[in-house]
Amino acid sequence: MSRHRYVTEEPEVPFELRVIYEDSAIIVVDKPHFLATTPRGMWYRQTALIRLRERYGEPQITPAHRLDRMTAGVVLFVRDPAFRGAYQKLFERHRVEKTYECLAPARPISRPRTGIIERLEPPAVFPLRRRSHIVKERRRLQAYEKPGEVNAETVIELGKAGNEVEHSSQDSDAYEHVIARLSCCSSSNSQGLRRYVLHPRTGKTHQLRVHMNSLGLPIEGDDLYPRIVEPDYADFSRPLELVARRLSFVDPVSGEPRVFVSRVALGVGR
Repeated sequence: MSRHRYVTEEPEVPFELRVIYEDSAIIVVDKPHFLATTPRGMWYRQTALIRLRERYGEPQITPAHRLDRMTAGVVLFVRDPAFRGAYQKLFERHRVEKTYECLAPARPISRPRTGIIERLEPPAVFPLRRRSHIVKERRRLQAYEKPGEVNAETVIELGKAGNEVEHSSQDSDAYEHVIARLSCCSSSNSQGLRRYVLHPRTGKTHQLRVHMNSLGLPIEGDDLYPRIVEPDYADFSRPLELVARRLSFVDPVSGEPRVFVSRVALGVGR
């Protein structure tokens, strides 16, 4: 097993990394908020990748895709190097259907400075399609939108009670768990928040956070949008209320349809 680079002063993330599914080729996890997918900056051992490698004693485990440290939800890892390319290409070629959920303000949308908004069921505001050109520069924390050819697209819906995500028998227990815990956030609540369902059609860095913020609906708990908030890395009390709720695809090895659902709840304790 490869030697680990131990980082000094690395806070322990006090949340479990739950394994949703595993076989000889892949491991699918339910990543909690605050846990990075892979080592970066001050984070090494407190990442999903290193936790899995240490748990299984398999240094060849590799992520097929990534979530931001502050975003929770379903992440797929490849354990067999022979299949790494097949699973990574699913994401590179946009052959994976992703569904996210978030909590954001319950108020009318604002007109973005650039890009396009399309109402999909007019005259209703939602669902809508948000399309824009997003740029993320190295050493700059925030991504931003500017005029140009569209490279980022998201469909945004209002959350509905009892209809969070479609499910299959493969993960029906997880679905029922999600329904029970999230029904409280299906509409506006006393804190002025509402649950939104997000369908990214592209995968630009911070795309969902940028698109929601551009509509005047910044995701609750966001420390980058609309403004940068200096983080306290030892404080785990205020997560970004964004979860990668559902991941579905046709398995490139077995040919079987796969559906994985996150159990991470939004708005716990609100």
